[in-house]
Amino acid sequence: MTTTAPVLLSPAEWQPRRAAHEARIHALTAAHRTRAARGEKHPVYDFLFNYYGFRIAWLQRWHPGPDVVLAGAEARTFLQRTGYRETAEGVMVDPATLPPHRRETVAWLRELLAAMQVRPAFFGCYGLHEWAMVYRQTPDEVRHNAWPLRFPADETARIVEANAVCCSHYDAFRFFTTPARPLNKLQPARTDTAQLEQRGCLHANMDLYKWAYKLAPFTPSELTADCFELARDIREIDMRASPYDLRAIGFAPIPIETAAGRAEYERLQRDFTTRGEPLRARLLALCERLLVT
Repeated sequence: MTTTAPVLLSPAEWQPRRAAHEARIHALTAAHRTRAARGEKHPVYDFLFNYYGFRIAWLQRWHPGPDVVLAGAEARTFLQRTGYRETAEGVMVDPATLPPHRRETVAWLRELLAAMQVRPAFFGCYGLHEWAMVYRQTPDEVRHNAWPLRFPADETARIVEANAVCCSHYDAFRFFTTPARPLNKLQPARTDTAQLEQRGCLHANMDLYKWAYKLAPFTPSELTADCFELARDIREIDMRASPYDLRAIGFAPIPIETAAGRAEYERLQRDFTTRGEPLRARLLALCERLLVT
């Protein structure tokens, strides 16, 4: 991939983009910020801010992406951020500032995303990873033990045992209970990620948000926000399909223990895969741009 001539944005062009992004993130995170101020936990949405350790202030900070020059006196405030430099026309983020260890990460990510683009998607897991995370646990061991399970422990175990558990995502599998691990068709390890990650997986599509923010400040912030919204929507379905009963806070269960529930889960899984495709392609293009010397 070759670089293109930088695009020069006047203040009248880039400042509204920055304001729109800041307003978008402010709206997307308002409820969480209110809960955090009250010390309230949320079994669905906290995941987006705890597991994905990207601060709201960082998410709200606008970046234009590579090959964009910001004109005007105010653009010089970007020079306080890592990765930016001044040119004759204005200020821009400079991929040449990417240190060697981060270039290695970008190269690894490029290979991962490229492999996922061509690897067949799999839609037969039906969200059983959340069930495997509580399989054969006592009530006090359950992660979200402030919330009831939809079935008694024995029935939850029966549902897991009656279905094929086939999770390919290491960061879900590592939270399986010890007795659930042998039930999984695969035994993924961290080093298997590039070989096993596939685009039908809800968690792999949620992780597009992780890859977007890990490439900051080079990721256009609109792309990071798009990935965040996808992760939020997937998280809702992930927990609706889980064994937890979250109806009290407005999350109707997707009963994957039934044929109708599994069909609904697969339909939603396919929809998320379709939404993730252009985001993954944009991230792949960004990786290729960052690796140009």
